[in-house]
Amino acid sequence: MEKEKVGKKRKVGQGRFYNTWIHVLMFLCAMACILPFVLVLAISLTDEKSLIVEGYRFFPKAFSLDAYKYLFTTPITIIRAYGITILITAAGTVLSLAMTSMLAYTMSRKNYPYRRILSIYVLLTMLFNGGLTPWYLVYTQIFNVKDSLLALLIPNMLVSGFNVIVMRTFFSNSVSDSLIDAAAIDGAGEFKIYWKIILPLSKPVLAAIAFMTVLGYWNNWYNSMVFINDSAKFSVQYLMTRTLLNMQALKSAMMMGTMSPEMIKALSDMPSNGVRMAMAVVGVGPMLFLFPFAQKYFVSGLTLGSVKG
Repeated sequence: MEKEKVGKKRKVGQGRFYNTWIHVLMFLCAMACILPFVLVLAISLTDEKSLIVEGYRFFPKAFSLDAYKYLFTTPITIIRAYGITILITAAGTVLSLAMTSMLAYTMSRKNYPYRRILSIYVLLTMLFNGGLTPWYLVYTQIFNVKDSLLALLIPNMLVSGFNVIVMRTFFSNSVSDSLIDAAAIDGAGEFKIYWKIILPLSKPVLAAIAFMTVLGYWNNWYNSMVFINDSAKFSVQYLMTRTLLNMQALKSAMMMGTMSPEMIKALSDMPSNGVRMAMAVVGVGPMLFLFPFAQKYFVSGLTLGSVKG
């Protein structure tokens, strides 16, 4: 009996020891993720001359809002770009969830005769594409979305083969066939089953796919670069990218000596390092507030939706 008690105490002690080190490891991993953003925020709030002399610091030696003042020189432009990005992100996420879930539900139904062909077709879209030129010509010449907000909504974003496969697997593994059969016996049609039974039981995977879709729309600047010429329709990410490229072009022209002394003085006072970090803070800020609310659904949805049925 005494030996058993000693053995139990050792196991309890070992368990506490391992749990302590696991918590320490998780804390270090969390710090490794958080500290870079804290450094970016600190740099964006540091005076440009202090950055050049002192380098990057977690605690600004000379506090300054010059980077944000430069970035928001024309606040209407930033606000409009934010509005466009929020609109496209919200509309794209809702439409993407609707189309993805309906397609995934169709593929998950075992009595649907073309489910294997449809699954292969979706899989092929993940493996092959027609290339950049045909992609561009289809959307500009056939669908005629150039220089319109549809160009930010549709191309490469509305439906993802990966999301369809994940959601289909979730429907197949997590929603009982007997429940669907019982609803069908009670007279429910396919759309009613999808709306009243499938969607309410699929909140984890819907939240996970929604979060990934939101990130995709929010961070997308490529479609703006390819399809949009009107600056009033730029997304916030592309607006930040253009600002950075313009700054780099001006710096290059200054180094080549092709500018007037007044312009050179103005550019030398530009907080270029701080502006880069301020753009990162402005661009990523809303997603940092969104992630904590979607995190638990994101993990459980991906885990349940990735198990092969």
